[in-house]
Amino acid sequence: MSLAQSAKEDFAALLAESFTADSLAEGSVIKGTIVAIEKDLAVIDVGLKTEGRVPLKEFSVAGSDPGLKVGDQVEVYLERIENALGEAVLSREKARREESWVRLEESFNKNEKVTGVIFNQVKGGFTVDLDGAVAFLPRSQVDIRPVRDVTPLMHNPQPFQILKMDKRRGNIVVSRRTVLEETRAEQRSELVQSLEEGQIIDGVVKNITDYGAFVDLGGIDGLLHVTDMAWRRVNHPTEILNIGQTVKVQIIRINQETHRISLGMKQLESDPWSDIGTKFPIGKKIRGTVTNITDYGAFVELEPGIEGLIHVSEMSWTKKNVHPGKILSTTQEVDVVVLEVDPAKRRISLGLKQTLENPWHAFQANHPVGSEVEGEVKNKTEFGLFIGLDGDVDGMVHLSDLDWNRPGEQVIEEYNRGDIVKAQVLDVDIDKERISLGVKQLQRTASSGGGAADGELRKNAVVTCEVTGVKDGGIEVRLVESGVEAFIKRSDLSRDRDEQRPERFTIGQKVDARVIAWDKKTRRAQVSIKALEIAEEKEAVAQYGSTDSGASLGDILGAALKGRN
Repeated sequence: MSLAQSAKEDFAALLAESFTADSLAEGSVIKGTIVAIEKDLAVIDVGLKTEGRVPLKEFSVAGSDPGLKVGDQVEVYLERIENALGEAVLSREKARREESWVRLEESFNKNEKVTGVIFNQVKGGFTVDLDGAVAFLPRSQVDIRPVRDVTPLMHNPQPFQILKMDKRRGNIVVSRRTVLEETRAEQRSELVQSLEEGQIIDGVVKNITDYGAFVDLGGIDGLLHVTDMAWRRVNHPTEILNIGQTVKVQIIRINQETHRISLGMKQLESDPWSDIGTKFPIGKKIRGTVTNITDYGAFVELEPGIEGLIHVSEMSWTKKNVHPGKILSTTQEVDVVVLEVDPAKRRISLGLKQTLENPWHAFQANHPVGSEVEGEVKNKTEFGLFIGLDGDVDGMVHLSDLDWNRPGEQVIEEYNRGDIVKAQVLDVDIDKERISLGVKQLQRTASSGGGAADGELRKNAVVTCEVTGVKDGGIEVRLVESGVEAFIKRSDLSRDRDEQRPERFTIGQKVDARVIAWDKKTRRAQVSIKALEIAEEKEAVAQYGSTDSGASLGDILGAALKGRN
């Protein structure tokens, strides 16, 4: 071989070698062959002038034995073709990372789960090996519920869901909780499909709240509301349940969309309201226990599962506008009377005051109309006095019943709260719980009542009245001699319809009238001008009506009226 030919072949070899080196670009994943294993290093030939050395631990996954031997082909990451020592710089870890990123991006885009191993704990969470790529697992994404000890979960391959990826920054965030929730949702769906409304099932009390308890039915929770625990009132679930307790419940409702299950315990017992009308007829007196007090009344348990309400208005005959808590207390036993039963609305109205004597009945029996009573002035109002009487009841003296001769507005100023007053009973209205009293009715004068010594007016007596008021329906008058006040209706103002006009009278004017009614007990009079005119006409006809006089009816009436005036 000539020298020129030899030089030509060396140049071709160098050129081929340079092309080979250029094809193995730095920063790429290439294939190599293990040519030797030296202690903890694998010597790998990737087709360069010199081999590269890679630690064996980079080939292990989650601390397992890599199981490498001479002749095995492996993929490595070419960091540098030649370093200062003339060796190729290779990395199996970076190669695996590059491979993993490609696969992980595909899984992330397809929303597929990936397998990883939790291998370390860091601030705020944990690191996960996703076959070479390192991901971050936030503490909140480890499990559905907070996990105190994560040791059993570490170094074990398990599925994860990728939440986000950023290859440029090398960030991957994964979640184990999302996988568990999805699995749990599938299990819940299967379990819900196996349950039916009305089914009776055993469960374990898992959690208790103010409004009820959550019961584990074997992988799915149902809500046992406090109102469905018992027919009786349950103020708090802890009264009858404890966490961890096994209970028998009935499935009331199942929402197939939300997988919410409503449970009941009382439905397993007979409904105490089924024959409520027979047990508690209206008017029946029964003993019960106060279970709850509100602003509007008190609830009384009559038997387990049956409660009735005593409305505040049915608690006391005399204590009005008093809070029920000042009359009754919880756990107190009381006698009540059934007032109303509504099985459809599950309501029973009870009365407490009905078990006691009606004080207005008692007062009427002991103090009939016309009797005299004595009491303390409890209150003064613009229309009269309220007097405290026996039996803790009040009677009212209207302004018009304070004095015969003086206006009530003037007389009431002479009374003060605490004064002891004597009065006469004028009326007792038991239904309306009202007692009417009169003070002036106890006043007796020799001149009152048309000359009667006992102050009475005689029926048909002629009296002089002073007009004190003019109304549309008639006129108000006061009898001059007795001071008795009365009202003359429009129809009693005259026998002549044209003269039955109240406006023709003026206040202070004096007119004569005839007494047509007199109530001795209430000292109330009814007088009529019309009755007086009719009586005078009859008297005139009788006196002047002789057929021998030759006088006409007009002459007779004219003479009668002249004599009257």
